Amino acid sequence: MILFYLLALVVGFIALVKGADMFVDGSSGLAKNFGVPALVIGLTLVALGTSAPELAVSVSASLRGSNEIALSNVLGSNLFNLLGVLGVCAVISPISVEKNVLKRDFPFSVVTTGLILLAVCTYAFFSGHSISYDMEKDISQISRFMGLILIIVFTAYICYLIHSAKNDNSQSSDKNKQPVIKCVLFIVLGLSLIVAGGQAVVYGAKEIARAFGMTETLIGLTIVAIGTSLPELVTSVVAARKGETGLAVGNVIGSNIFNLMFILGICAFIRPVAVNMASVFDMAILLCISILTLMFSHSGGKINRAEGIIMLGIYVSDVVFAILR
Repeated sequence: MILFYLLALVVGFIALVKGADMFVDGSSGLAKNFGVPALVIGLTLVALGTSAPELAVSVSASLRGSNEIALSNVLGSNLFNLLGVLGVCAVISPISVEKNVLKRDFPFSVVTTGLILLAVCTYAFFSGHSISYDMEKDISQISRFMGLILIIVFTAYICYLIHSAKNDNSQSSDKNKQPVIKCVLFIVLGLSLIVAGGQAVVYGAKEIARAFGMTETLIGLTIVAIGTSLPELVTSVVAARKGETGLAVGNVIGSNIFNLMFILGICAFIRPVAVNMASVFDMAILLCISILTLMFSHSGGKINRAEGIIMLGIYVSDVVFAILR
């Protein structure tokens, strides 16, 4: 029976990656037809497309009552994006960071991470919970109200990006435009594959976790997080190999903001997300890693190969820590 669950997991991941690829192509093509600037495409549509697997998996998990997978998937994906994706890209070629991303989007991602951690800790304090050595003990939650706030702030952020783009003269090129009907078809088929793949991944991951006695938090933080982050990895590595390293950073930061605010917001709005001690530690680690990556980005305006190797080493260490704790 375990082979069936593994098959469901693999097929789900394949559907997620293929669906995300089709969704990105369709969304980008549609955006080009309407003259949307490339920067906005990268930070919104491409980020949304590559984060669609996380959205499908986390929402599916939330609807099934498995909020531990929903939360740990978001945290694990963001950690993998920062350390794994950017680390690999930096090793391939030093990553240049665009000025707008460095001054606006990256700090916004860091501040958002810190505020969510603060809100979770504040809720735990006023609800009478204290630090526990039991990693699976629930000590806090992300309420429906907090989820609504995250969605509203995320919407305002996207509106700000679009407003800023109106003052940007660098419009997208008219070259390689795709027929609108083809773009719409790719979007619909992509989303269908993403939703189906998300259901398969959640189902397979939960059953494998039960079979091996693993916690949902651990499997969401590792297997599911890495699997749903494959679109970010593929997109950013391809961009790095083509020398378009700025796109790699924009895609990762945009995806992280989407994961943390929209996906977590939707999940919490559907059903309040219980937060255990393990997730609190993971939020704190994510905040530290976000600050470290921002510092690397500020050093000469790029992330070099040595820093990329350090980031990969930190990611491996974090996975080992998650397994052993």
